[in-house]
Amino acid sequence: MKVKRVALGSVAAIERVGVAPEHMEDGSYVSLEDIDSATGDVRLGARESSRSTKFRYNPSHVLYGKLRPYLKKVGRPLSAGLCSTDILPICPSDRLDKDYLFHFLRTPEFTARAARAAVGVNLPRLSPSVLSTFDIPLPPLPEQRRIAAILDKADDLRAKRRAALAQLDTLTQSIFLDMFGDPATNPKGWPCEPIGTLAVKFSDGPFGSNLKTEHYKDNGVRVVRLQNIGIGVFVNQDAAYISEQHFAQLKKHECKPGDVLIGTLGDPNLRACVQPDWLQVAINKADCVQLRPDERLANAAFLCALLNQPATERMAQDLMHGQTRVRISMGRLRGLHVPVPPIELQRIFALKLHEVDKLKAIIQKSLADLDTLFASLQHRAFRGEL
Repeated sequence: MKVKRVALGSVAAIERVGVAPEHMEDGSYVSLEDIDSATGDVRLGARESSRSTKFRYNPSHVLYGKLRPYLKKVGRPLSAGLCSTDILPICPSDRLDKDYLFHFLRTPEFTARAARAAVGVNLPRLSPSVLSTFDIPLPPLPEQRRIAAILDKADDLRAKRRAALAQLDTLTQSIFLDMFGDPATNPKGWPCEPIGTLAVKFSDGPFGSNLKTEHYKDNGVRVVRLQNIGIGVFVNQDAAYISEQHFAQLKKHECKPGDVLIGTLGDPNLRACVQPDWLQVAINKADCVQLRPDERLANAAFLCALLNQPATERMAQDLMHGQTRVRISMGRLRGLHVPVPPIELQRIFALKLHEVDKLKAIIQKSLADLDTLFASLQHRAFRGEL
């Protein structure tokens, strides 16, 4: 069924009602960081002390991030308040359902179109006048509400899977603390050793001209970069490679499955994951430390979980340095004293973690299937095929 399309500005108003600093009371407000791009949930941010102008919004608005890196930041607020001027409060008319508009603004097609229309050098942004010219499919209101309800239900299922994964992460943390205690206070009295003594290989990636962006290829040997090191997970995105010939010159930096890969710069400044079995060979970049455990003393699962403890990062604070980009050097990290429980207990922890990881894999597969289903529903919904 062909659906009539109209200009967004004919069925919704982009209401930029500014509040000047002299009329503003300090309080909570919404910034781009406070809009969850996955769910559209809006949380109240910290107390705002900045004396710059803000926009007013209320529950009838859909909040839309206008900066190109944040065009997926689309939120449904539950209360009235103030937001950053990088957010556009859009108020639908009585011809347009708010939830329908929310889902439409989050479609990949709309996001891609907005990205192409954004202008500017450092932070390209979408102007309200251009946004108002974008067309939107406009079936009758009852049909809009039916479509929004279907997408809400599918989105809710995805949210439940994400919540289940978060609970499993909490379970991993609980198991670690129950078995080994807080690393900073070491309540179980484990002996402490420099973390470098627990490794048969402790190596940073090649620096300077040995490995530069211009060396990257479309295929070859994978380069482990900071963005690939998540908290306990290898983030298989934004892949970079170098040629086999170049790798042969840097082979001493070779990383293998089971190595602990440590990010020493970013958020957080100390985080770790284990190189997965499917990545048979790789090379680490500068600021990505490789730790190959001495299996007589420590195993990868324990060391990875230990490095990801908030208490361990606090222990490492005094070792971090830098003015604009704070980091911990490999040499300083090597000397970080950590509790070392018996290897037999570490192995029991690894087995428990393996069981949790199996549950995670099942839920992640279910979430991936739901993501595919949601994308299909989204595509069909605004083509009049749902």
